[in-house]
Amino acid sequence: MLSFAIGTHSSTWPVIATGEHVGVHLLGEHQRELAETFARSGADRFGPGTAWREGPQGVPVLDGVPAWMVCRVVTRVPAGDHRIVLAEVLLGDPAGQGRPLLYHQGRFSGLRD
Repeated sequence: MLSFAIGTHSSTWPVIATGEHVGVHLLGEHQRELAETFARSGADRFGPGTAWREGPQGVPVLDGVPAWMVCRVVTRVPAGDHRIVLAEVLLGDPAGQGRPLLYHQGRFSGLRD
């Protein structure tokens, strides 16, 4: 099981609100630009600048990430102007290379040794 929060005013919310499956990706330190693209409301997330393929259950899977998971949405819990999505991990691939990209205090960074 995993959980994530999404704003109900997000341009992604309509898909998450009705979809049975979601993709969850752990981006690498080298993927800040990709993270910024996905963070921008209304961005063409799966346009020509994004390397991806159709994965299990029709879920988009990003190429070159340290890990990805395809999940079945179990429930969506109201939390103010957000929803907390609880999802069951069905499958994934944790074998990608690199260190994870973090988002903390309003900026992207990497792990420190």
